[in-house]
Amino acid sequence: MKTLRDIMRSGFLFMVPQDSAVTEAVRMMTAHNVGIVIALDGTQPAGVFSERDIVRRVVDRGLDPALTPVREVMTREIITADADEDYQVAMRRMDQANIRHLLVVSEGRLLSMISIRDLIRVDMDDKHQELRYLREYLYQ
Repeated sequence: MKTLRDIMRSGFLFMVPQDSAVTEAVRMMTAHNVGIVIALDGTQPAGVFSERDIVRRVVDRGLDPALTPVREVMTREIITADADEDYQVAMRRMDQANIRHLLVVSEGRLLSMISIRDLIRVDMDDKHQELRYLREYLYQ
């Protein structure tokens, strides 16, 4: 059973102050090729800001991204998973919450961010291994 700790890239976190303009957050997302950043209130996470937030809360509302602070359009509910949690449990949690990114924590400390794509890759590898073992069992 693989845990999120086994899969995550340690320190894979990108953060912006919640008072940053949306354009600054988008530049960071683009520079690091990620779809989400953590919005900070000082040193504490206040929310997350994702590509989905850009579309639904900035573009759809006709807001100017250069003048709109992230705090006004971020998602305030932060969904986390423990680093020692089974990856399949995390996949189900993401599916139920209709999210594509999950913050990975341990003892209340942010460790990393993991995407549904990361988890699907691991799941596909596991399924491939399982099929290989079943074929070996059947044909031996």
